[in-house]
Amino acid sequence: MNVKLWFLIHKWTSLVCTLFLLMLCITGLPLIFHHELEHLLEDEVAAPAMPADTPMASLDALSQSALAARPGEVIRFMFWDEEDHPHQTFVSLAPAQDAKAEDARTLVLDSRTGDLLDEPGPPGGFLYIMFKLHVDLFAGLPGMLFLGFMGLLFVVAIISGVVLYAPFMRKLDFGTVRRERSSRLKWLDLHNLLGVVTLVWALVVGLTGAINTLSPIVVGLWQQGQLAAMTADYAGRPAPEQIGSVQQALDTASANAEGMHLSLIAWPGSQFSSPHHYGVFFRGDTPLTSRLLQPVLVDASAGHALEPEALPWYVQTLLLSQPLHFGDYGGMPLKIIWALLDIVTIVVLISGLYLWLGRRTSAARRVEEINNGGQEAQP
Repeated sequence: MNVKLWFLIHKWTSLVCTLFLLMLCITGLPLIFHHELEHLLEDEVAAPAMPADTPMASLDALSQSALAARPGEVIRFMFWDEEDHPHQTFVSLAPAQDAKAEDARTLVLDSRTGDLLDEPGPPGGFLYIMFKLHVDLFAGLPGMLFLGFMGLLFVVAIISGVVLYAPFMRKLDFGTVRRERSSRLKWLDLHNLLGVVTLVWALVVGLTGAINTLSPIVVGLWQQGQLAAMTADYAGRPAPEQIGSVQQALDTASANAEGMHLSLIAWPGSQFSSPHHYGVFFRGDTPLTSRLLQPVLVDASAGHALEPEALPWYVQTLLLSQPLHFGDYGGMPLKIIWALLDIVTIVVLISGLYLWLGRRTSAARRVEEINNGGQEAQP
């Protein structure tokens, strides 16, 4: 493939995705520090202080407390975040298991007493707007897939830029910025240099971002694949009219996940379980395994657990890519590095637009000069 073709690939992939990538970089910057900004901007409710040996309430008692707070609704999920919200249980309820996401509400309960600590209203605020713009442009799945396509174009633009930069640098020392020449040439050198400096980071963020946009499709594949295979013996059976104890389901599942920590419980009929099972999800305690989940399905009527299976590779890839996309593996130092690289990428994108617009302006000026010269030469 010759240099001219690589130039055209780089030019058009960059032009198509630049404005959207610029938006993603700007909205992604505050999301890198979303935990810290949540503490700063939002009114958080903390569980009251109690003796350290205060026992946890039964999950059945917590379920009853949640249902009493929102009568006529059903529980979809119960989840925990002990690192940022100790002694708090989050319960997601909706009018029905298949209700739209916007119809669901989340209650915050004290894990030890079952008392209602908070009932947040519909999502909103600065971080919510940044998140929705970054994830789906407020357009749902079509918006997610569109941004995923922009991410793939960004990856192609990076690869083609590297191919073009290699022969270009044969004539110059690496990192050369010709400040004594024209402003446009200086920005061209700076654009190329910064693009190479952020190369690996941009590829990682671009690829993980594209993977993250496939999350609804990945969940659907898991439901139709592994989940359907694990629950094949229940196919065709009517859903149970009464489900058993969620605490008993947790106790049964815990025996199949020793050394792991509880992360989420999905009620029968919800997105992450079957109509006949509780889906109990555990996570590890290392920086890597804490991002991965191990599901255990427990029969909601009989109370026995199905043989656990590790999640398929495509689900694990999604789980690992989500925190990597925002630099959420190494604490504040990695977040700061991610933010600095994000800012540098913004400079690369803006300089690319400047170079393209400057090139078009220069070409238009030359055409105008030629036309004017031709008119003056006429008698």
